[in-house]
Amino acid sequence: MITMAAGRSSSRVGVVTPGRVLRSEWTKLSSLRSTYCSLLVAVVALGGLGMLFAAIQMSDWSRLELENPQLLAAERSHFSSIDAAVGGYRLAQLGLGVLGVLVVSGEYATGMIRSSLMAVPRRLSVLWGKLTVFCAVTFALMLWCALTAFFGVQAIVASHDVDRALGDPDALRVVVGTALYLTAIGALGVGLGALLRNTAAAISAFVAVMFVVPGVVALLPAGLSASISPYLPLNAGSAIATTAQFGGADRLAPWTGFGVFCAYTALVVGLAAWRLARSDA
Repeated sequence: MITMAAGRSSSRVGVVTPGRVLRSEWTKLSSLRSTYCSLLVAVVALGGLGMLFAAIQMSDWSRLELENPQLLAAERSHFSSIDAAVGGYRLAQLGLGVLGVLVVSGEYATGMIRSSLMAVPRRLSVLWGKLTVFCAVTFALMLWCALTAFFGVQAIVASHDVDRALGDPDALRVVVGTALYLTAIGALGVGLGALLRNTAAAISAFVAVMFVVPGVVALLPAGLSASISPYLPLNAGSAIATTAQFGGADRLAPWTGFGVFCAYTALVVGLAAWRLARSDA
């Protein structure tokens, strides 16, 4: 009986399970220096820039209150403390997109991906494990940053009576939506890294799709540009991270836009999975 128990125990050693794959991917993610650098950029951007800019703006408002009350009234009418709180996502998205690329392309650059795929015969499990760990870490961290920034900004602007509560219209949606959008941005980076398998190529593709294409579309005739622009990844995805009024003929509603962005991300990840399943590392 002891021999049989020992045999069963030894047979379980080395068995690939989803939990072990996730632990492996967590170990890889947490051991990368680029993880801490990129996440630091995202944390500082989302958690700190909103409060910094809000403090600067409130200081300027105090001056305008004495020198130019009419200009102050105009600025107050266009100010949203909710948008100000999460405004740092514009920089955070770059750091998270690049980190998503590096999570995969770094292994291809060092050749470690071969060891990973040898250890996990069902190679798609490696990709799903990377996505699961990366998205879980990113969402938790970005949600914490968004909440911190929100409450910090509200405390800063309260002296001018433009603060908002988390239960106010759009507030919770923007805070949670910002974390979701940044998580999806990172997943897009992971997909591009797995699809292109080259750091420079994947980062270039990420920057082109997210930031260059909107500028090119803006050069088109106004009617054509207005028709295309809402469906571009950057414009569609960021709709969930703002209180701006959407839903018109030339703009997507927040959750609709986020759904479009998730469709882009799913397409890239799907292509990456197809290539991983059918070609060598």
